[in-house]
Amino acid sequence: MSSPTRPPNSPLQAAGLGVRYDRRSVIDDLDLAVPPGSFTVIIGPNACGKSTLLRALAGLLPAASGTVLLDGRDIASYPAKDTARRLGLLPQSAVSPEGITVAELVARGRYAHQRLLRQWSVADEAAVTDALRLTDVADLATRRVDELSGGQRQRVWIAMVLAQQTPLILLDEPTTYLDIAHQIEVLNLLHDLNGQGRTVVAVLHDLNHAARYASNIIAMQDGRIVAEGPPATTITAELVAEVFGLANVVISDPLTGTPLVVPADTRRPHPVAAGN
Repeated sequence: MSSPTRPPNSPLQAAGLGVRYDRRSVIDDLDLAVPPGSFTVIIGPNACGKSTLLRALAGLLPAASGTVLLDGRDIASYPAKDTARRLGLLPQSAVSPEGITVAELVARGRYAHQRLLRQWSVADEAAVTDALRLTDVADLATRRVDELSGGQRQRVWIAMVLAQQTPLILLDEPTTYLDIAHQIEVLNLLHDLNGQGRTVVAVLHDLNHAARYASNIIAMQDGRIVAEGPPATTITAELVAEVFGLANVVISDPLTGTPLVVPADTRRPHPVAAGN
């Protein structure tokens, strides 16, 4: 397994982090430093602690031990609005208020920028308009969120996070409910935002999407980090077999040159009927 060098000036770090649900330890003594300006993707099997880690990094779960540092300071010491101006989070199962419209929900991403003497502004309106456009939901602005399909709702939630205009974005399975075309659109959007200087941290299930889009991979198993680094050195057949229990081969993606995981299914394929 790789032994990562901790990046200097990391915007988001964990030191000796422990997280528990009731008395059960989910994460224990975990160290992590997100490289500044990276597109970091967290991978791992179900129930390995990926979402728990992301929520702890966002300050939504208290640390049972250790600390989470946001811009070099304990995240627990920030007022909520200060955290929200630095870090945007898309949780795994977001729930919208009943009857709220798309435009109203996306506008809530501007809450952290409001002040007692500074309410809605031209900058706020522009941020919401851009977020609606970038996620291709502008034509849904007046629709109620609870009337939308799962894929449309997911894009609306992403728009709300984008309207927040934070330098750091955390997303838990942002391609959930999306068809393949919209999955690629969302990942391309996150890639573009990363190219504009935002640090992106996402949990993804699709290893090939992770390999293609990430600049930094964090592989988890049983609440601990077992590998970390660029996709080319992290996503190997050995790691996939060990972490996911999947026999596989890893080849070079013919379009990007990034690792491409091919499951090794030894079953005989069904014969193709004549004329098909």
